[in-house]
Amino acid sequence: MLRIAVVGATGAVGRECLALLDGGIVPVERAVPVASARSAGRDLGGELGLSLPLADLVTLDELDPGDLDVAVLSAGAEVSAREAERLASAGVLVVDNSSAFRMRPDVPLVVPQVNPGALDDRPAPGLVANPNCSTIQLVRALHPVHELAGLESVVVATYQAASGGGVRGLRELADGSRAVLDDPTAQGAPGGRFGQPLAFNLVPEIGLPDEDGFTHEERKLVREPRKILGLPDLRVSATAVRVPVFDCHSEAVHLRLSEPVTAAAVEDALEATPGLRVHRRAHSPSYPMPRTVFARREDRALVHVGRVRVDPEDHRALALWVVADNLWVGAALNALQIVALAAKNGWLA
Repeated sequence: MLRIAVVGATGAVGRECLALLDGGIVPVERAVPVASARSAGRDLGGELGLSLPLADLVTLDELDPGDLDVAVLSAGAEVSAREAERLASAGVLVVDNSSAFRMRPDVPLVVPQVNPGALDDRPAPGLVANPNCSTIQLVRALHPVHELAGLESVVVATYQAASGGGVRGLRELADGSRAVLDDPTAQGAPGGRFGQPLAFNLVPEIGLPDEDGFTHEERKLVREPRKILGLPDLRVSATAVRVPVFDCHSEAVHLRLSEPVTAAAVEDALEATPGLRVHRRAHSPSYPMPRTVFARREDRALVHVGRVRVDPEDHRALALWVVADNLWVGAALNALQIVALAAKNGWLA
């Protein structure tokens, strides 16, 4: 039985972590919700209808690392950079959901369905990085394709939901949508969680651009799959777009393979992979959508792949459409599956 702290417990990912712990994803002796002083006195157990053993909400300053086995951090890179190593040095396994440590060579970047061997042994720094939300669903779809025919290059366009901007992002989309429905000429003002008004709009910039014009989000989509898949020379190009959808990220993925394939062979390989749901061309519709993926708990836990197409003029060119719940598959669920894998491997104590 584990003693787990959830840092950022009142945020979108933290709340999902607590809900998944309540569902029994790992055996819990006690869960400790951690948030800022602004949340003092909140009864998260009552708010979320939880039945797991839940301690009173505390701040990071009040958190006792000597009374913990695991800490899942979902409070942003600044908090992680300041607190993660302090907790790890006290013997706590830290699973960090920010970008603070993902590319550090001594910190494993883990998607348990793809590179579980990265956690055969406890990492020396006591840190495990949870990948970017869009990266997780991408590599889970890429992995079986790579095993089937080898990856040479990846071109991906992401269509990322407002929930990627947390509770504030969801609120901004809801409020902005109401304003436009009340007044279709309303433009909204730049700023806010997404830099531009998101309601009935597309924002093709997630994070600040670098000197080459690529955003921080796009750079993560280039670097992280290489580390997770163990393909340091894989060519990856990404365009990240924020879309006016509340939940679930979608991706249009175009691959160049080492070997020719058929659509049926790709669908078979994907369907044989645990945790993936294939929407075959014979199905109607032959593709997943954010609203349908989010509607059922069992679908929220899966990566959905559809519109599998092989270029008739180049059988090494493959296109996929990938949808997953960014708060579950892309964050909370993957983090807790990391904890479960560590416990299974016997070194989490």
